[in-house]
Amino acid sequence: MPRTSLSADSVRAVTARLSDVELRAPTGRQPVHTCYVPADRVTPSTLGDWGAQALAAMDGHAPDGLANVLDLPPESADALDARVRAKLAAEPVEDLRIDFEDGYGVRSDAEEDADAERTALVVREWLRGGVAPLRFGLRMKSFDTRALRERGIRTLDVFLTALGEAPEGFVITFPKVTSVAQVEVFGDVLDLFGLPLRFEIQIETTQSVVDPQGRLAIPTFIEAGRGRVSGLHFGTYDYTAGCGLGAAHQHLAHGACDFARNVMQVSAAGTGVALSDGSTNVLPVGDNVHEGWRTHYRLVRRSLAHGFYQGWDLHPAQLVTRYAAVHAFYLEGVEADARRLKAYVEHAGGAILDEPATAQALSASFIRALDCGALEEDEIRRATGLTVTDLQALARRA
Repeated sequence: MPRTSLSADSVRAVTARLSDVELRAPTGRQPVHTCYVPADRVTPSTLGDWGAQALAAMDGHAPDGLANVLDLPPESADALDARVRAKLAAEPVEDLRIDFEDGYGVRSDAEEDADAERTALVVREWLRGGVAPLRFGLRMKSFDTRALRERGIRTLDVFLTALGEAPEGFVITFPKVTSVAQVEVFGDVLDLFGLPLRFEIQIETTQSVVDPQGRLAIPTFIEAGRGRVSGLHFGTYDYTAGCGLGAAHQHLAHGACDFARNVMQVSAAGTGVALSDGSTNVLPVGDNVHEGWRTHYRLVRRSLAHGFYQGWDLHPAQLVTRYAAVHAFYLEGVEADARRLKAYVEHAGGAILDEPATAQALSASFIRALDCGALEEDEIRRATGLTVTDLQALARRA
C-alpha cells in the first residue's frame, strides 16, 4: 500500500463545510415550441386548425417542396418535406399557451371572465378526448400594476376553478417579471389554490436579467420559485425595447438578445429549469410567406445552434419552418454525432477525444430528435448502435 502524508480525519475536517454538487437537467420531454393563441380565438378545434392551416400553407406556397424556398440541399429536401408533413398531420402543436396578456389585450372584466371559463372548458374537452398537447396552459397578465395584478389573478382563479385540477403538462406563464418580490408573491398566490402548479418566468425586462444592484437576477428568481419554476422564456420585443433599441433592430439575432440568452443559460444550468427562445414578428402571411419562412427558419436554426431547443410560434404557417428547421438540424448532424458517440462508448479514440459531458449532450440530442419526430428509433439504432434506453442512461450519467 502506498504511503500518504494526510490523514483521512484531517482531510474530512478540512472539507466538512463542503456539500456534494447536485446538478439537475430538465426532466421529461421538452416541446420544440410554444404556440401563443389569444384567448378569444381558442376553440375546441384550434389544435387541428393550426395543423391544417400549416399544411395548406405548404400546399399553396411550396407545392414543389421547401428546397427552393429555404435554399436547402436538394438531396435531403424530399425526405425533410415528408417528415414535416407527417409531423403537421400527427402532432402540429406540442405546446400551446392561451394568451390573456399582450396577444389578448385589455377587455372588459365580463369578457375576460367569460373567456377564462370558456377556454378552461376547452382544455377539459381536449383532455377528455385525449388530444391535449404535450404541454398547455395560459399566460396571465403581469404584476406591473395593481389593476393588472388583480385582473391576472382573477383570470387564473376563474380558469383553474373551471378546470378543476392541475393536469399533467399544465403550466402557467408569468410575464414581464421585474423583481424577486413578484416571484415570491406569485408563488404565495399559487399556494392558495392547493394544487401542484408550476410556472414559467418570461425574461423580457432588463430587470429580470440584471437587478438594480448589478447582480444577475435569474438565480434569485429560480430560488424564490421554491421548486415551481419549470422554464425561462425569452421575450424578444419587450426586452429589446427595454434596452432602448429602435423597431428596426428589435429582433432575435441582435447582440442584446444574445447577452440575455447567455445569462439565462448560465443561470439555469444544473437547476432543472428549461429554456425557450422568443419569437419573430415577421409572419409568413399574404405576399410575405416566403420571406417570413426564410426569416423564421434562419432564426430557429440560430437558436438551436446556441442551445435553445424551444421557441415561440405566433402563426400556424410558422409551424412549417419550425419543424423544417428542427428536423434539418438533427438530420444534418446524425452521422457525425453518431460517430463521436460510438467512439466514446467503444473507447475507440480517434481524431476527437470527447469528454463525458459531450457524450451526455450527444445522447440528449438523439433523444430530442426522437421526441420531436425528426428521427425514428430504428434510425437511431442503426446510426449509433444504441437503444433508446442506452441513450437515456448516457444522457443521465455520461
